Amino acid sequence: MRSHPGIAAFYGISFMLMAQILAAVFHRAPEYTLTLVSGCLLVGPFMAMGLYEVSRRQEQGGECDLSHSLTCWESHLRSMAMLILVLMVLELLWGRASLVVFAVFFNTGMPSTTGVVEAVFNPENWEFVFVYMTIGSVFAGLVYALAVVSIPMILDRDTDAITAAITSVAVVYANPMVMLFWGVLICLWVALALWPGAWGLLVVGPWLGHASWHAYRESVHWPDALAS
Repeated sequence: MRSHPGIAAFYGISFMLMAQILAAVFHRAPEYTLTLVSGCLLVGPFMAMGLYEVSRRQEQGGECDLSHSLTCWESHLRSMAMLILVLMVLELLWGRASLVVFAVFFNTGMPSTTGVVEAVFNPENWEFVFVYMTIGSVFAGLVYALAVVSIPMILDRDTDAITAAITSVAVVYANPMVMLFWGVLICLWVALALWPGAWGLLVVGPWLGHASWHAYRESVHWPDALAS
């Protein structure tokens, strides 16, 4: 981030605006929130790959500018498209499962935005919170396991999406506590960055992007003949 402050600022502002737009839609038109989340799920991996490209080039001693960062996905478009398609399907299934949970516990009608917040923090709704969080944790864990190292691996090795996803799941399976700790750290820093007004994402967004590249490099070891 110190070496490329302009690039870091570009991505930090982008992440912050995405969060602010998502929050505004949730408060004013919650019925469109899931659609916007799907859009973020499309844009997010490409933006993360741009940060990985900066770290990759710096690691190799090469020069990098914003144009390189923004276009690094072009030669990996097929693999990225397949991986993002899988993530979107999981996100849609996650959304459908969430709607079923709401329908079961709120059979008098879907609550408003305020009603959702009140329902989550109401101690009397502990059964709803437990079921909702359990289902969410299962889907979140699956998405995390599939994506935690697959995107930087596609950039680094130009592998296909299936190989990258399998490798990502294998890394999580082989290092469950470390990867759980890493996932918790990501959630914690993002949660802290979202308040107030998501301004913290200006720093936390690109910082976590660069850190994720190094997490991949330390968790996936290649034979010496293939090492870069």
